[in-house]
Amino acid sequence: MKTRNMMYVAMFAAVVGVLGLMPPIPLPFTPVPITAQTLGVMLAGSLLGAKLGGGSMLLFLALVAAGMPILAGGRGGLGVLFGPSGGYILAWPIAACLIGYMMQKAQPTLSLAKAIIINIIGGILVIHAFGIVYLAFITNISLWAAAVSSLGFVPGDTVKAVVSATIAVKIAKSHPSLLKGQKQVVQSTKRAG
Repeated sequence: MKTRNMMYVAMFAAVVGVLGLMPPIPLPFTPVPITAQTLGVMLAGSLLGAKLGGGSMLLFLALVAAGMPILAGGRGGLGVLFGPSGGYILAWPIAACLIGYMMQKAQPTLSLAKAIIINIIGGILVIHAFGIVYLAFITNISLWAAAVSSLGFVPGDTVKAVVSATIAVKIAKSHPSLLKGQKQVVQSTKRAG
């Protein structure tokens, strides 16, 4: 991996860690708190592409598993990953990779609407699907009850998807070379060389 790519991976792992400094918001009907960190997951996929976005979230998970308190509320360690929030957190690399893949495919004709849909699919549907199944298993509740408890996250996650998509589209239009994995960047580099 090139030094620049390693820097991007580390930077977005750090962005998600910094978003963890915002205190979690507990909900009375679920043991899983609301955090700002899924915004970082969506941004990692949207801006870095599949490989680097997923890699940045794998690095973040490795740091959490090693015990670093970089999750919202100063949490870290394997206990968190095996707790009620674990499914949501473990889905982050998959979500970032999927968002990145879809954003790369959409690059030639990327629009805000497409970017929002991509962030909703990867950043809400994928994360919630993993989180709901894991929560139901860990807490021994029905999938239905876990799904209903997950509804409290949807409004905030939708706002995060819109913010992530807006940032990605603005960067794609003003600085396309900053987005990783774009076919246009590769083609313009070949022409220049």
